[in-house]
This record gives sequence, C-alpha cells and structure tokens, in this order.
Amino acid sequence: MTITDLTPIDATRFRSLLRRQAAAVTVVTAAGQPPVGFTATSFTSVSLHPPLVSFCLSRTSSSWPTVADAGHVGVHLLAQGQHEVARTFATSGIDRFAAHQGWRPGPYDVPLLDGPVAWLVCRVVERVVAGDHAIVLAEPLVGGHTEDEAPLLYHMGRYASLAS
Repeated sequence: MTITDLTPIDATRFRSLLRRQAAAVTVVTAAGQPPVGFTATSFTSVSLHPPLVSFCLSRTSSSWPTVADAGHVGVHLLAQGQHEVARTFATSGIDRFAAHQGWRPGPYDVPLLDGPVAWLVCRVVERVVAGDHAIVLAEPLVGGHTEDEAPLLYHMGRYASLAS
C-alpha cells in the first residue's frame, strides 16, 4: 500500500488503521453502587492551563450510566506487568472489582487501583457526545506516580511494553 491508496474508510478499515497506533493502557474508575471501571486507550492530556485530560467511552458501555453521572473519576496508567488488570477491566459481564481486589477507596470515594505507573483523581468538567461515544473532559485534582516503572502499551490488538 502506498500513501496514494485512496481506499474509502469504513468501520473495519478504520479499526484496522487505528490498531497501528501504540497507546498507553489506562483503567478509568468511578464511584457507584457498585463502582465501575473500564480499560481505555483513549486517554490523553488536553490542556496545561487549566490542567485537563480526556478519555472516551461508548455510550452503550455498562460503565456509561455511572460515568455519565459521576462528579469525579480515577485514571490509572497501568504498569507493564499489569496485563491481567487491563484484561479484567476490559471484560464485559463481570463484577470487575470482585475479580480484581487490588484497590481501595480514594478521594471522593473514587476506586484507586494498586500498582499503576501513575494515577489521577479528576473532577469531571464536561461530557461531549461524539457519535456512539462520549468524550469526558476532566480536571486532575490529585495524583501520584512510581519511579522507574515502564507503562503497559496496546498495539495491534495486543499488550506490549517498551523495549530497553
């Protein structure tokens, strides 16, 4: 294929093209009864002044009703050894917090996972409907990170790590 290939973009081709982008693996959590959490690769920084981040979530996701009403969320940038955490929070139809017991309530009762490279607790400032998803904009309030831990990445449908 060359850069002059002008094949139209349908859903299958779109997904195939975007699989080639390596992305940090995050788990987003929100307080609720029960709490919710999901694996996302759509996390990004948006603004430094004021500090803002974003992530996207399907509006058909089982986590969406809780996130749609949440005032605060947790964002966890997973470490390279946290493949199972990523898989657990990507699995539909299970109680993810029962399946993964390495967490505790944090500020605003947001569930905080053990062991990520970095974590943030954020105030949700806006939700923007975009097609079948919502873009959630959030202001980081508190956070932390580990030293010298490599992130978990997602590329071509698989979890990966940075090569040293």
